[in-house]
Amino acid sequence: MIDRGELLRKLVLHAARLSLLAPIAGRLLGGIGAILMVHRINDDRPRGIGVNRHLTVTPGFLDAVLTEVRRMGYVFVSMDEAVDRLKSRSSGQRFVTITADDGYRDNLTDALPVLERHEAPITVHVAPALTEGKVLLWWDLLEEIIATRDVVYLSLPEGPAVFDCDTPTAKFRANTEIHNYLTDRVAEEDQVRVIEGLARSCGIDPLQAGHASLMDWNELRRFAAHPLVTIGAHTVHHYNLRRLSAEKALRELADARRLLRVELGETPSHMAYPYGYEAAVGKREVDLAREAGYASAVTTRHGLLQTEHASHLQALPRISVNGRYQQVAHVGTMLSGITTPIANRGQRVVTV
Repeated sequence: MIDRGELLRKLVLHAARLSLLAPIAGRLLGGIGAILMVHRINDDRPRGIGVNRHLTVTPGFLDAVLTEVRRMGYVFVSMDEAVDRLKSRSSGQRFVTITADDGYRDNLTDALPVLERHEAPITVHVAPALTEGKVLLWWDLLEEIIATRDVVYLSLPEGPAVFDCDTPTAKFRANTEIHNYLTDRVAEEDQVRVIEGLARSCGIDPLQAGHASLMDWNELRRFAAHPLVTIGAHTVHHYNLRRLSAEKALRELADARRLLRVELGETPSHMAYPYGYEAAVGKREVDLAREAGYASAVTTRHGLLQTEHASHLQALPRISVNGRYQQVAHVGTMLSGITTPIANRGQRVVTV
């Protein structure tokens, strides 16, 4: 199945590079640094129907990206140092800091050896309820359900719904429709109940995806002890904060700091908003992250770091190191800054 949005973005990346505008843009739009975003790093083949393949890159690709980033003259820094550089509004050597969301086990087993070779620090954002299996990797679980079934039945408020999953195209459509239902119409606190019931009705263990993929507390403690690793927060339950009341959203942010301090012995200073796009984080959430005591917070908005971000430390954009765009040249093009205004209605400084 052709993803037209993905195809268009690849065309834009190729056009920007081949036009030779990227080097010029780098001088005007390149800013002072960048935050790279990853999730999973492994050599496994894409699972299911491939809708979540953007979350995984290979260790070889990560190694090639970091090699290219260093060749381009960037220095690798921790998130603490990135914040310090932003506060100083330094226009010195450009820097890159690396972040990973959710706490996947392969961050420890597959990514860390690559990071060690490059002496590149990483901040891993952990949601305690994900770690403990109290909430589910429901997007993975949904893909597994769709991949293994020819038809899926789901009870909706308006009555039973039947989703045809007999062909690849039908599977993509069903996945999209159920995904949208879970994110738009089901309360954040009820998503586990809905997807768990759907999995069990299909004979699938709803906890297996998380147990197989995520680090447990013992692994996180070992990981956190590494000098290149900083543990950040990802709220408690990985809920879309914008869909919660202000009181619940603040509790998600503050309790994540408390729980991570109890389990890992250190209070996190940095966090990532779950999902991170416009429908998941706005000015209210930024204010709440500041109130909860975070020195920085990152979104999934596409953009580079500019000196102006010193005033927006809880609304920092990132560059996605994405499984759908595993070409080193794409990352170089994005680091030039030329894609930032294209993706953000002309904005150079991307916040919320």
